[in-house]
Amino acid sequence: MLQILYLIAFVAIAFVALRNLVANVVTLSKEERKASPRRTRRQAPHPELLDEEGNLTEEPLLVIRAGSVDEARRRLEELFSNSPDEE
Repeated sequence: MLQILYLIAFVAIAFVALRNLVANVVTLSKEERKASPRRTRRQAPHPELLDEEGNLTEEPLLVIRAGSVDEARRRLEELFSNSPDEE
């Protein structure tokens, strides 16, 4: 008998929690629609994407050269060995 009472209490709590979840999602979606109306104007691009005249650049901004792990390790060891000691 006690198990049935626990089961009924659990189902009731789960139902209330699920109802709250659905109500919160609906409220959040309504508030989101109010807060962000559709914008018709275009946003300005980031300043780093513009050249000196203010035109949008079409060239890549960062080029990464693929190299081997050994080459990277060698360059790091060179930088470390050429750095001044702090003593």
